[in-house]
Amino acid sequence: MKIASLSFCIACLIHIGLFAQSSNTAIRQREFIYEKAPTPECHASTIAETPAGLIASWFGGTYERHPDVGIWVSHHSKTGWTTPVEVATGVQPDGKRLPCWNPVLFQIPNGELLLFYKVGPSPSTWWGMLKRSKDNGNTWSEAERLPDGILGPIKNKPVLLPSGVLLCPTSSEDHNWRVHFELTRDWGKTWEKTAPINDGVTNGAIQPSVLFHKNGELQILCRSQKLGFIQEAWSKDGGKTWSALQKTSLPNPNSGTDAVTLKDGRQVLVYNPTSPVNGKSGPRTPLDVAISNDGKTWKTLAVLENEPGEYSYPAVIQTADGLVHITYTWKRQRVRHVVVDPGKI
Repeated sequence: MKIASLSFCIACLIHIGLFAQSSNTAIRQREFIYEKAPTPECHASTIAETPAGLIASWFGGTYERHPDVGIWVSHHSKTGWTTPVEVATGVQPDGKRLPCWNPVLFQIPNGELLLFYKVGPSPSTWWGMLKRSKDNGNTWSEAERLPDGILGPIKNKPVLLPSGVLLCPTSSEDHNWRVHFELTRDWGKTWEKTAPINDGVTNGAIQPSVLFHKNGELQILCRSQKLGFIQEAWSKDGGKTWSALQKTSLPNPNSGTDAVTLKDGRQVLVYNPTSPVNGKSGPRTPLDVAISNDGKTWKTLAVLENEPGEYSYPAVIQTADGLVHITYTWKRQRVRHVVVDPGKI
């Protein structure tokens, strides 16, 4: 017991050392999007760069699954983040209100800003919704319900392929945890859908993020249900078919991750580097940023959080100036925004 405690303390000291070292070099800015919370709880943030600047979104309400949970947005201006505004709810035609979930923002090049989200009592019964903005997220269209069976990007951002196809990484939880992909060539007006790439029985996975590689291959990194590690798969044909899911060396406590390919070809991953405990979800702290040249071997770029609490469900993008912007859930109370300079390694 003493040896185990000592090992834990040594691990903590190492991690704190990494935090102090990396924080002074890679992290440019750390801030809350809002100080006064508009709702008791929040979760599942997303971030995008528009022609007018950054915009972030998340779901918020009394608590996750509560019918009053809606979709909120805030814009980054010269004076900081604007007061959050609720832009979507789950109110149905009969007046009944259902919870909203997992917003995902995507800026069409020289076009509209898309806001995907889900509505429904639970992840096994929800459906996909979409709103559009022509003015960088200041005003929004009426909500569109996506076709039956189409959920939209489930947590992490879609990616635009060289072919002009918008590839939406998604997953379902109605028959085990299964990963699939949805493709649109006209910004969400018509859709195609792939079959699941896993059966979810022995390798349940959800919430993929897509990475690009110099040889033209695509890679996904997924949240794992039971294996205790992030899972990956590879595609050589633009996301039409995928290899079988395999576990990586990256721990996963059954918590969401996100990743992005940088302009220089390196890969950045934001994740909780912990493992499940006694077969149940593990702690969602610390929260790390890792970087890789090949998507296989990773090293820590920065430690975003290492205190007790929940720091989870990150979203990550690279903006036109080369900086990396990350948002994530801070103790289910607020959304934190961090700016990381990938040139510091």
